[in-house]
Parts: sequence; structure tokens; C-alpha cells
Amino acid sequence: MNTPPLPVLELTGIHKQFAGIPVLRDVQLRLYPGEIHALMGQNGAGKSTLIKVLTGVIKPSGGQMRLGDDAVWPDSPLAAQRLGISTVYQEVNLCPNLSVAENIFAGRYPRCGIAQGFRIDWALMHQRSRELVARIGLNIDVTRLLSDYPVAVQQLVAIARALSIEARVLILDEPTSSLDDDEVQKLFEVLRRLRGEGLSIVFVTHFLNQVYAVSDRITVLRNGTWVGEWAVNDLGPQALIAAMLGRDLAAQAAQTSPPPVANASDTALLQTEGLGQTGQLQPLDLQIRAGEVVGLAGLLGAGRTELARLLFGLEQPDRGMLRIDGKAVSFSNPMDAIRQGLALCPEERKTDGIVAELSVRENIALALQARMGVGKFLSRAEQTAIADRYVQLLGIKTASVDTPIGLLSGGNQQKAILARWMAIEPRLLILDEPTRGIDVAAKQEIMDQILRLAQAGMAVLFISSEMSEVVRVAHRIVVLRDRRKVGELPAGSTEDAVYELIAAEHA
Repeated sequence: MNTPPLPVLELTGIHKQFAGIPVLRDVQLRLYPGEIHALMGQNGAGKSTLIKVLTGVIKPSGGQMRLGDDAVWPDSPLAAQRLGISTVYQEVNLCPNLSVAENIFAGRYPRCGIAQGFRIDWALMHQRSRELVARIGLNIDVTRLLSDYPVAVQQLVAIARALSIEARVLILDEPTSSLDDDEVQKLFEVLRRLRGEGLSIVFVTHFLNQVYAVSDRITVLRNGTWVGEWAVNDLGPQALIAAMLGRDLAAQAAQTSPPPVANASDTALLQTEGLGQTGQLQPLDLQIRAGEVVGLAGLLGAGRTELARLLFGLEQPDRGMLRIDGKAVSFSNPMDAIRQGLALCPEERKTDGIVAELSVRENIALALQARMGVGKFLSRAEQTAIADRYVQLLGIKTASVDTPIGLLSGGNQQKAILARWMAIEPRLLILDEPTRGIDVAAKQEIMDQILRLAQAGMAVLFISSEMSEVVRVAHRIVVLRDRRKVGELPAGSTEDAVYELIAAEHA
């Protein structure tokens, strides 16, 4: 009878609190020799915090960590590296102005002896670097600058650096986020090769298809707690989504009533034909008509925000076509989109939405002032009149329109951003997570306002992680998965129908 192998790494009962607030509660993770283990969970599930505990960035409040037979607690990333735990992050954390070899051995350059004054042994460093890059299937000149190579190669160089410390555990935190499909497949070939050599790999990703393409086992976290551990063949995509969200999709049959019928036009106000951006969004077809709320559904990392940024000119597509009223257009920047009648309420309200030091009045007037151009100004009285109108219309709770917007609650800040764009009377309003971080009452008010805007003839693209919100307000639901469109659903579709489409196998 074969004895099962012992874990190379085991975390048990991990707790972590910040200012008395628990962010990890009784979390566990077991990693066996020669396996790729997917660590899954929605944003805020605790994955990043657990990795920081594992790599010595933060100290846990309780629990135990074992590496092989030894109880360990790395108190710094350097201590973790000395134990053989190495991490490759989403953003390549290397020096583009140094050579490949210098990046691989940064801080650990091999030295010559006393007679040579302990100088860097360049020949030895280059030789070892060539051996390491060859180990992961790269055939590159290690003496060239890292910046000479594309991001995909830089990502592999980061893995070579991790291997140079004789890592026993390799943690990959969203390593494929900036890679296209071919580059992802090359990375997976490397991971399979390393797994075959006995290396243990923790793989963090939001892409479901990648989990099933390369992983052996899955651990799911939700809201800072451990949900479970499964062999990849024992947990299908739909069950994985249910575990991440805390809902038994098969057991739920809640129906939703279709939203009120919009005064939708027969012709598309906005249309995309194969619109995409390499590494960010696969070619996508989309139509939005006046008077229609189109919901954009998908898990975190599905490509929803990437699409919003392309439509609003914050990023430029490198393929496909964008049409407004049937005419091909190209947006070099957001002002081009605003001139065509588009508006965007961004996902990150505090960093990309409000200007915290400015008043409610000034924040609401920003877009209208920008559209008027250089040399034309709204008077204070005009700004006040506009702000007063929307404060009353949207029920923004503020002592005065001259109150700094940073002092308002999140819900009232979100309403003020909505007011900013309503003031320019856009034809298409793109709302990226407009209800995130606000209370239930404010969410209800914003969703009611979205339906009123559609009834008045405005087109709305509604992006939300809360599927109940999407099915409540959308006349059509466009579903994305792994940065590609996988289907559309009509008004009245259930949350289960959306999740089933997200979890469905690729055609």
C-alpha cells in the first residue's frame, strides 16, 4: 500500500486581523510536491493576504505553517526566499535597465576570489543564467537588457530568478493577466515542466479556463475564510463559482421580473465589430440601442472594465471597429468619446471618480466644464444651479453643494458622479460598478435612476459584480468570461442562467 506524500507546505488555522477586524479566519492550505494548486476566490476573499503571510510580508495573528517537517514563520520576504519560497507577481518586479542575467542574480551576484578583489564573476553569472533560462525553455541572450524582451519573456525571467534560489515552492500571483493566448500556453508548458521536476506551484488566477487547463487541485477562499479543497476533476466550473460566491446555484430557482420596457430604438446607437486589444480583450461584437440598459456580466477578470475603457477612449483598440450611429469612429482620448455623447462612471470611485478636495458643486460641474473647452467657464452661480438641481433630483445628502465631496458617504459620492455625467446629457452612459461599497438603500436609488434614464431614451451599459443587480435592470445581458464574450441573455433571465453561461465549457 502506497503511503501518500507529505505536504511540502501546510498552513493551518491561519488568522489575521487589522485594527481588530478579521481578514483571515481559520484558513488552511496544503501544497504537495510536484503539483500546481489553484488558489481561488473573488476580490476580497483573502488570497493576497494569505500570500503575504506565506511570504513573510505580514505576520499572522494565529495559526501554524510547516515546510516539510519543520514549523516555520518567515518574518520577511528574504527569510521566505531562504526557506525556498519564491513569488512572481502580476506586475513583473524586475529592473528593465539591467540585463537578463543581472535581474536573475540581483543582490546575489557570484563573486571572484580575494585575488580578484571579490569582483562580480560575470562569466559564471552568465553561464548560470543560461542554464536557468534553458531550464524553462527560453533561448535568449542573457547579456541583453531585460527591456529588449516582451512582457511574456520578462515573466519567464522572473520565474528563472525564483528558480535561482532553489525554490521548493513557487507562488504565481495572476501571472497571465498581461499575456495573450499563445503566451499563456507557453507559460503553461513551463509550469508543467517544472511540476514534472517536482516543484510545487501555487497558481492565483481569475480565469476559470486556465484553472482547468493547468491545475491539479483547487483551494477556495471566501470573505477571508476557507471554503474547501478539491481535486480539479472533482469540482466543475459551476460548482467552483458556487463555492466562490457562497451560493448553491443548482438549488436556487429564484426568478426575476423583467425590467420596465424601454423606449428602445431599432437601430444601434453604439456598435462594435470585433473590437479588442491584445492581452486585454478578445475581439467582441456588441450593440447598444437608445433607451436600452445592457448588462455586462462576468466574474472579476472577465474583461468588463477593459471593454468600458476601450469604449470611452481611455485605451485604444488594436483590432476591430467602433461605430456610433452606424459611422466608424476612433477615440484617441475620453474627450473624443464625450463629444460623441458617451460618459463613464469609473469603477474606482475614490481614485478615478471624485476629486476629494473639491466641493460637490465643482465635482458635478467638471464634465460640463471640460466639454465647453478652454477659455469658456461656468460661473459659480451656474455651477450652483446645476448642482442644486441634481442634489435634489438624486437625493444627494450633503449640508451644502460647497461641502468637499470627500466628506460625503460612498453612496452620495457615487450619486454626485452620476450627476456629473447626467449634467452633460449623454446619449450613452457607461456605469462600471456604480453600486460598489454603498448601502442597500443607495443601491436601490441608483438602480431606479438607471431605469428612469433608460425610459427617457438614454442608452446605458451597466457593469456590476452583483448579478442580482444586473438581472434586475438589464434589458439584455452580455456575458463575458476570460476576456471574451460567451453569449447574451434576454430580460428576465435568472442569476443561475448567467452563472451557468459563465461556467459553461468553451464551445
